[in-house]
Amino acid sequence: MALEGGCYCGALRYEAGGESMFKAQCHCRECCYITGGSPNVFMAMPAADFSYTKGSPKAFSRTDLENPVTREFCADCGTHIVTKTPNVPGAVMLKVGSLDDPSVYGTPQMAIFTCDKQSFQTVPEGVPEHERVPG
Repeated sequence: MALEGGCYCGALRYEAGGESMFKAQCHCRECCYITGGSPNVFMAMPAADFSYTKGSPKAFSRTDLENPVTREFCADCGTHIVTKTPNVPGAVMLKVGSLDDPSVYGTPQMAIFTCDKQSFQTVPEGVPEHERVPG
């Protein structure tokens, strides 16, 4: 699968190859900060097949957590592109909204961190819900 995408202002572009490792929506509080309140919809893609083709992202990792994720985003417009987590080495969590064609996502295979899910957040019917990350 060859995917392309970028940020809202066009300063940052990327290519992602390989097959999706999994597709999910995350309801954790940290992701909801990034999205503005909605669950974070992403697909895990092989890190070795992901590269920026235009621009360089700004990266942010919290310093007060034991195993923080690194979030990469456009320094100009703020569009969130990927998250890198030590819990899934070799993968980037690619934000579906940044894809040129987000319809390739389809539907999530799971909803995670539903322990933080708010009453206004929905999970598609039939999608398995996990209070945290499934083992």
